[in-house]
Amino acid sequence: MFSLSLAIPMVFTMLIHAADSLSYALRLGGLRTRRIALAISLSGILLLVSRTSNMAQGPMVGNLVDTASSGGTTNFATQLHWLMGAATIGTALAILCFPTMVKLSSRMVVHFEAAGSIPTMVRGMLKRSKMKNAMYYITPPSWVMAKRLVQHGMPRRLMTLNIAVTAIYTTGVLSSLYAAYLYPSQAIAASQSTGLINGIATILLTILIDPRISLLSDKSLRGEIKLDRMNQIYGCMLISRLFGTLLAQLLLIPFAYWIGWIVGLIH
Repeated sequence: MFSLSLAIPMVFTMLIHAADSLSYALRLGGLRTRRIALAISLSGILLLVSRTSNMAQGPMVGNLVDTASSGGTTNFATQLHWLMGAATIGTALAILCFPTMVKLSSRMVVHFEAAGSIPTMVRGMLKRSKMKNAMYYITPPSWVMAKRLVQHGMPRRLMTLNIAVTAIYTTGVLSSLYAAYLYPSQAIAASQSTGLINGIATILLTILIDPRISLLSDKSLRGEIKLDRMNQIYGCMLISRLFGTLLAQLLLIPFAYWIGWIVGLIH
């Protein structure tokens, strides 16, 4: 059941979800330094890690499908659940690193402004003296930080939407691959039907979540919202991502059968 062919894509899945989750730290670091545009530009570094891992992960997960379809394994669904478990682990690691990443992001934004380009900034930060200084920014999560998340009311609606979006994104590709395994006569159509699921998440993210976060960030820059409130909001968004990866475990098989039903109607 558990093999090297499964362990490697699990590592890439962890990297993808950790990088995506830590993008919140860059945004918060931009708010702290009042350089949100520069922080969003720096998020390209995390995006590069995420996309590179995604490209490497794709063929490996596809190989799992081929092995399962040829009868090489009888527990393909279990393997996919393991992959989603790796998504949860990656998000949990991001939560542990979040306070440190926020402080580092604040410094990175300032260095980026001084350097003028990402390559120049990276070369400067790789100097031994800068690497030593980075140790001072290591900040593990504390109970006080956890208590602040529930103070002044949590953004429940925003968290609920983020849980739904994360769950859909986490299971979208895997559900389409499982549908290809369940319906071998329509395997190609099923494997290409990820958009049936991820499209819903994209709409929710684009219309309901990102504009709200952007509006709150602008209000924070204008002084209408305290920075502590934005710390809480981003922390809650990160926690909701974790719950979203857990919810995805329940959606894998229902979504796979739904994709199979849709593909059957098309044919």
